Amino acid sequence: MIDEIRRVAVLGAGHGGCAAAAVLTLKGYEVRLHSRTEERLHPLRQGITVRHTHEGLATPSLLTTRLRDAVRGADLVMLVVPSVAHENYARALAPLLDPNQIVFLNPGHTGGGLHVAAALSKAGGPAVRLCETTTLTFICRMEGPATVGVYRETSNLRFAALPASGTPELLGRLRPLFPNLTAAANVLETGFMNINAVIHPPGVLMNAGWTEFTGGGFLFYKESITPSVARVIEAVDRERLAICSRFGLRAPAFVDYFAEAGLTTEEARRSRSVFRAMQESGPNKTIKAPASLDHRYIHEDVGYGLVPMTEFGKAAGIQSPVMESLITLASAAVDTDYRKGGLTLGKMGLSGMGVDRILSGI
Repeated sequence: MIDEIRRVAVLGAGHGGCAAAAVLTLKGYEVRLHSRTEERLHPLRQGITVRHTHEGLATPSLLTTRLRDAVRGADLVMLVVPSVAHENYARALAPLLDPNQIVFLNPGHTGGGLHVAAALSKAGGPAVRLCETTTLTFICRMEGPATVGVYRETSNLRFAALPASGTPELLGRLRPLFPNLTAAANVLETGFMNINAVIHPPGVLMNAGWTEFTGGGFLFYKESITPSVARVIEAVDRERLAICSRFGLRAPAFVDYFAEAGLTTEEARRSRSVFRAMQESGPNKTIKAPASLDHRYIHEDVGYGLVPMTEFGKAAGIQSPVMESLITLASAAVDTDYRKGGLTLGKMGLSGMGVDRILSGI
């Protein structure tokens, strides 16, 4: 059994992976950072510069394209990769993992832990201890090839183990690394707190022309979330909450969670207005829109956000016409069948299950 986490494998060298690797290195942990390509790692080999809430030059103990070298002997294996990559990573990790290792999806988004557990099992991997968060531990962006801006830690970040009985132990082990974690009831609660799936698809699809004409030359949260777009986001959120209720989850509304995460003001929260919450979102105010529709705001947040939410809704007998409309529009706009290629109950190992049976297994 692992008493104290000291060695951390961070898989993924994007915004969140570089932020986690750098901050944990500065805190004194032994960090191995993995990327699929040397091209991505090359500018990081002289160190990762961290700015804003954390400052310094972090030099992880290992930067590697070899997955085996990253995870061998690691106490914590942290997947900081898009949801669309979970299945491939699970297959690759299956022969490499030790049952005592903790596998931490940061984030799991919607159904990520269930998906990885099913994929590991199918690939003959060990029954490792899985856990996930709703979103990234840090609000961050790469500001240069080897510079990451960490704007703040995500406050009150929902965390759950799979199964939920393991949450207290794993929360205790991960909190020294990430003090902002807070226990969720189970991985359905963390999954349905995926507010990226609530905000990003309406924001991108309802601004598709502007995105393609300007190449993303505008501020996503502040400029593209107009009052009409905000009303669609609110409609998606009502459907999300209806599905949550059927599964016995007491999930907060979008504006409440946005404020709890430190992403907007208390005044905006009290107004109940998504539009105002976007206008008063300090941490997100400089984030640009995607340069095209070929972006994770569509591929991930529709296929691995809205699709699994509607799948759980169908299992619960709850209709979600606004979510379904966005899935249909996204599929047409980028010529991709997200209902077929996205995260279904079958891919999570839950095919044909109803509410009670799903709950009994998590």
